[in-house]
Amino acid sequence: MTVELDSTPTVPAAEPVVPNNDSATAAPHWPVVPASLANLGNRIRPYLVTTVLPLSALIALVAFFAVRAEAFFSPANFALISGQAGILLLASLGATLVVIAGSVDLSVGSIALLTGTVVAYLISHGLNNPVLAIVVSIAVGAAIGLLNGVVFAYGRVPSFIATLGTLSLFAGVGLTILQGSTINFTAPGIRNLAVGQWIPNLQNAAVIALVVFAVVWFVSRRTRIGLYTYAVGGNERVVELAGVATRRVKVFVLVASGVTAGLAGLLLTAQLGAAGPTLGSTILLDSVAAIVIGGTALSGGVGSVTRTVLGVLILTVLSNGLNQIGAADYTQTIIKGLVIVVAAVFTMASQRKLIVK
Repeated sequence: MTVELDSTPTVPAAEPVVPNNDSATAAPHWPVVPASLANLGNRIRPYLVTTVLPLSALIALVAFFAVRAEAFFSPANFALISGQAGILLLASLGATLVVIAGSVDLSVGSIALLTGTVVAYLISHGLNNPVLAIVVSIAVGAAIGLLNGVVFAYGRVPSFIATLGTLSLFAGVGLTILQGSTINFTAPGIRNLAVGQWIPNLQNAAVIALVVFAVVWFVSRRTRIGLYTYAVGGNERVVELAGVATRRVKVFVLVASGVTAGLAGLLLTAQLGAAGPTLGSTILLDSVAAIVIGGTALSGGVGSVTRTVLGVLILTVLSNGLNQIGAADYTQTIIKGLVIVVAAVFTMASQRKLIVK
């Protein structure tokens, strides 16, 4: 007997699909943020931290001290603030370029001391020409900056160590000239460089600082050496592979720092009418504070001298206002330290891709 088998495969019946109406078990669908909006946020964040926040802090400080100190808004105090800010700005302009290049200049205070001492010494021996005093200051500052640059760039010594050594070296030279005493002078023409007022209620130190600021801004933003300064601070190795003479850039920024610190020493000496052992003792800390508060990253490649102006104004208004309300010196030092730390934290937070060195 023959049995025939059905060769057609049996397909199991599909199970009916039951729709799930339980919204609690469904996966949430989050809205996708467009890439353009994310990029916009990344661009706005540094601007908020480095421009809006410092400007807001400056406005808040002015409003606070205007209420707490009656003489804060007086024309005499405004002139005083302008002179103090002008000297600090000069000391900070060249140092800002050094920081942008990824280095540091610790010798700005000793450059100011030595330059001021040399000028005061020459005045005591008959120098009364303001133009010659400016030339001497630029020459002394440039020579010291050149030495710093050669040791750093060609001696391959880290800028921190190189300028730390010259800080002690040139401070010692200045103190040797002073012999532990103070050189006083009464040269009206040279004193007028700092405390005179070509513009009413604005000391000449501020006017000179603004002129130098314009020059440094143009060089840093509109010239090839300025572009190379940012590039070296951003990635020195890549710049070297591109054929750029990075050593020359390093020498340039340290010479620029020496020149501006020398001018600051001249105007500080002219403002005081004397050069003593403590001349420029606070310039290093204040200049670094102004640079950091302004939003220039100490890791290099990010920042500008325009931001340093904001930092200088904040620091000067803070110091002047604390003096107006009678705050003790040690209290001011504590507040300055806190401001530097907070400003550094905000600056680094705004630049996520920066490498902390």
